[in-house]
Amino acid sequence: MLGTLARPIAAVLMATMLLTPPSFAFDTPLSDQAVREAYFLGQRHDETMSTLLNKYTKLLSPPKTGPDISSVTFLTPFALLVQQSSEHTSGYSAQQAALDHRDQGEFVRIVIQIQLTDSYGSFIIRPTGSRSGASAGFVPRPYDFWKDFDVQVFSKDRKLRPFSSSGQPCFICSPDSSCTLTGATLQFDFPVEDFASGSAAIDVTSPEGDPISVDFDLDHLR
Repeated sequence: MLGTLARPIAAVLMATMLLTPPSFAFDTPLSDQAVREAYFLGQRHDETMSTLLNKYTKLLSPPKTGPDISSVTFLTPFALLVQQSSEHTSGYSAQQAALDHRDQGEFVRIVIQIQLTDSYGSFIIRPTGSRSGASAGFVPRPYDFWKDFDVQVFSKDRKLRPFSSSGQPCFICSPDSSCTLTGATLQFDFPVEDFASGSAAIDVTSPEGDPISVDFDLDHLR
């Protein structure tokens, strides 16, 4: 009799587990109130907004040699909305922000800033032709140098694959319009479902210097 009753009870429990949506450390999906709050925080353009967004970024110490992985940022859907709202100065309403959020859906964005250093600069040594009279010379570092960096993202020891990734070189320009390569910004977008656990790890391996690993406690991010 007990065995007969146990089977339907187990089936009900299993069905309940399958129907229960996954829980997340950060807010997702965002409520209408959360979307409005993110909109108004982004429109403030003051220390309140900066202080909030700084919680999502980890600054790293410069290396002894090699490129400088200066910061890693983990932007939740709420933080992304704040950031996106801040990029609009006038004529952008809370209603439009809600529409934009509905159209694009919710995702997580990881941003990595790379800075060139004295040991990994904007010029690299390349062998020259025999006619030049010199065995080597300096040439500009390629603008897509960031492709030599390997970035791995993990959640609960599971390697994640972004649905979108990109890299952009960074420059500093002088008044005469000449520009010098200073680094790059890498961006990776992931489905929110990838981060159901309370932590995330980002590993970056560069062509020179030591690899770095950054952990985010998602329970402390909104």
